[in-house]
Order: sequence, then C-alpha cells, then structure tokens
Amino acid sequence: MSSPHIHGIIGYTITPFGADGEGIDLDTLGRSIDRLIDGGVHAIAPLGSTGEGAYLSDAEWNQVAEFSIKHVAKRVPTVVSVSDLTTAKSVRRARFAEGHGADVVMVLPTSYWKLTQEEIFAHYRAVGDSVGVPIMLYNNPATSGTDMSVELILRIVNSVENVTMVKESTGDIQRMHKLQLLGEGQVPFYNGCNPLALEAFAAGAKGWCTAAPNLIPQLNLDLYAAALANDLGKARELFYHQLPLLDFILKGGLPATIKAGLRATGLEVGDPRLPVFPLAEAGRRQLNELLQVLR
Repeated sequence: MSSPHIHGIIGYTITPFGADGEGIDLDTLGRSIDRLIDGGVHAIAPLGSTGEGAYLSDAEWNQVAEFSIKHVAKRVPTVVSVSDLTTAKSVRRARFAEGHGADVVMVLPTSYWKLTQEEIFAHYRAVGDSVGVPIMLYNNPATSGTDMSVELILRIVNSVENVTMVKESTGDIQRMHKLQLLGEGQVPFYNGCNPLALEAFAAGAKGWCTAAPNLIPQLNLDLYAAALANDLGKARELFYHQLPLLDFILKGGLPATIKAGLRATGLEVGDPRLPVFPLAEAGRRQLNELLQVLR
C-alpha cells in the first residue's frame, strides 16, 4: 500500500472547550490549527492525548474529527487518532475519519483489561480490514497499559496490509534500533517521546509526533532540519536548548501544559476537562520562564 509522505514535525492539536468544560469551541480550534500550519508543521494529528480524545463523547469526537480534517483542507496530511476502549468503537471512528478525508488513522490498543498478543493482533486486523487508509500503529504503554514488543509490532505490520508505520512512545531508544534492525529498515517509525527526539532522529525516525510546536514550532523544525542534514553539532545544540521545555511538557501533562502555554502566548483555549486539572500557579510561572528563555 502506498502511504502519504508523513515526515518531520507532526503537530498535535488541543481540543478547546467552552465554559465549565462543556461544548467544543470550534472557532478557537481552527485558530490553533492555523497556528500550527503557519508555524510550519509537516502534518496535523487531532484527537490524541493532547486533544483529550479519550474524554470526548462520541458526538464531540465526531465534531472535532470532521472539523479538523475540513479545516486543515489538505494543506498538510492529517493523522487522526481513532483509539477507543473496544474494537467496534475504534472501527467506527476509523471509518468516520476515513469517510471525512483523513490521510492516516492512528491506533492505540487501549483496553480496561490487559490484552494478550492475539487480542492486540486481532484488534489491528479488524481496524485494518475496515478501512483503506494507512494506519499508524501506536505503542504507548503509559496511556494504554499495553506494551507491544517489536516482534509483535512487526507481525502486525507484515500481516495487516495498511498498517504501514509505527509511532513508538515507550521512551526506550533500543526499541527504535530494534525496529530498524529486525524490520530491515523498511518500517517507517516516528518518535512519540519528547526527550528522545535527538536520539530518535539519529536512530532513523521519519518524524516526531509532538505537542511542542503549539509553543515552539521553529525550534522543533530547526532540530528536524539539522538532523536531516546530518549536522549533529547543530542538532545537539538545538535539542538541549529546548529540552527543559520538552521535559516540562511531558512531566506536567500534555493538555494542562499546552493549554497553559497557548494562553501565555495569546490564544485562550480554556482548561483541560476534568478529571485533569489546569496547570497550577507555580507550574504556570515555571512554564512562562521556560518560554521566555526560548523566545
């Protein structure tokens, strides 16, 4: 299967809520998407962890997916996270995203119960059989409770035709090296762990899926360009310059830190939806100080 050219900086969007966390503010969502595209990202990824996709009703999820794909309007590819607790709901979301023009759907095997390898395999097979667009397999045990081995990932890639790329977010750089080795360099993979960005590019990552370009797009793009040019010295300098903020975003929680950062940079996007709290005052001060250094 041919895949869209997904590479570089893949920017995650937030989902702005109305007063008291109710309703979706589509106008503000559109402005946040425009900021990312104008900032130079190579793809847009709605409804992931940053976009609080797990906290949306089905109707809200549909609304955000449809609006985001339409608003991006093919200016860059869209990678829509369609993960849900059940296979049937993931299939429904994948079909909805495909039907509205998503370029790629991203699938994380989330479940209340810890899944076996055969259950994970069957999940991807079912989603793959239900849509024709490429699928980005997403491995993130911190949010899904399921850690897929490289061997399982490659089994899925080799068996499900439209699973054509992998997002790796365990924070273990050896996973990426092993994907390169056992996959014989044929499986495009993408870094999903901010503090691993430099090492991931050195290991051969095709891109970096991150919420950071909501706040520091040019630094993210410059790091990718330096890595692409094999300018290790420049890449190291750029990476360590932004690392304190990348660490802060990860440790402070993506919706809370990115929404506070957007507010600090002039775009009011509301608070995260409960049970997630907004960033506390001390955290906001620290975030503002980090942003001041990077401006």
